[in-house]
Amino acid sequence: MATLKHLLKAINFAAIRHSGQRRKDSAQTPYINHPVGVMNILSDEGDISDFDVLIGAVLHDTVEDTDTTLDDIESEFGEGIAGIVAEVTDDKSLSKAERKHLQVVNAPHKSYQAKLIKLADKLYNLRDLSREKPVGWTDERVLEYRVWASKVCSGLIGTNDHLENAIKEELQAYNVDFPHSNK
Repeated sequence: MATLKHLLKAINFAAIRHSGQRRKDSAQTPYINHPVGVMNILSDEGDISDFDVLIGAVLHDTVEDTDTTLDDIESEFGEGIAGIVAEVTDDKSLSKAERKHLQVVNAPHKSYQAKLIKLADKLYNLRDLSREKPVGWTDERVLEYRVWASKVCSGLIGTNDHLENAIKEELQAYNVDFPHSNK
């Protein structure tokens, strides 16, 4: 069973692995702010205290965006955490369009833990887009992201009312339907 000690180890691990990476905002915010922010959304707004979920949240981009492997995660944090991270990790060998499509298709079939992380991740990103458009992004691309995020999150409905309501508020502020109708 994971403890606070394991969570702090994961935060440190993620900080080291993401060192030097930056977000796409004009301030080039340190990337580590994102996974820590996702973890904080889960704890603070989603009322999640499950250390496995919080650890999975802080590690959710390490395999996808660094040279970290799932074997590294399993070795450091165990099979359960590695499984959660695997569920929220895109296969970078696929095209971006295919990865985005698979997130929509696979969202309803994820574990409860992975669904929580997906919701908090999308909420964090949506709020970031509301705060500032990423460097190089057009208004059209921002809208496309919001519509896509709505489609992904529509497959996660029934996971956490607090997070889902926050996503709904964020999307409705930009006239994007949630839940998204795939008709």
